[in-house]
Amino acid sequence: MDKVIRKPADAVADVPDGASLAVGGFGLNGIPETLIRALHAQGTARLRVVSNNCGTDDRGLGILLAAGRISRVTGSYVGENKEFARQYLSGELEVELVPQGTLAERLRAGGCGIPAFYTPAGVGTQVADGGLPWRYAADGTVALPSPAKETRDYGGRPHVLERGITTDFALVRAWRGDRHGNLVFRRAAANFNPLAAMAGRITIAEVEELVEPGTLDPGQVHLPGVFVQRVVPLTPAQAADKQIEKRTVRA
Repeated sequence: MDKVIRKPADAVADVPDGASLAVGGFGLNGIPETLIRALHAQGTARLRVVSNNCGTDDRGLGILLAAGRISRVTGSYVGENKEFARQYLSGELEVELVPQGTLAERLRAGGCGIPAFYTPAGVGTQVADGGLPWRYAADGTVALPSPAKETRDYGGRPHVLERGITTDFALVRAWRGDRHGNLVFRRAAANFNPLAAMAGRITIAEVEELVEPGTLDPGQVHLPGVFVQRVVPLTPAQAADKQIEKRTVRA
């Protein structure tokens, strides 16, 4: 039951080239920065990433992206990363854009063993009808368009079929965690972390504070340890290393 692995490098050592990876965080809030950097140092390539966004040019998943280690991204928001835009538009990166609520539910559904579900989000757009450019050619034409999806009426309203997401691995960050993998997220850092953790077949959680089993109030646990296979305790410096995309202050 003791799932603690002290070294981040050891925790991600078996992530192979070409693996699929669900990653928590929203912007730079709640991202598993230490595990991402360990994966970067390891040299893992051709990763297929599922995450709300892809970090910034020098933080989070942006580190792997800049090194050319990501081949495909399934996400919702990509506006803070110029290198992401460059790779996508030049045909170096495959991108599946998903409505944010749909992405959240696809991760949750995959983690709960639900293969697919119907939602009204995206009906009447290329999300449902197909034709979104998943990959561009070098000359700017669409090399790989998204396929059309099944639609069905419920209560007189059309809905589109979306598939649940499961991945080989998941990387998440929690505020507190115990040796059994029970996790507590702090405020907005919860975001996509519990959902990504549920979707991963092997979930690795970096925790700012490691506590002994029985310390956490069961009623306060956001994600039970059944979804977590490895727990990596952060050093004080790693736990304090938190950034935001844009700092806004009064003059």
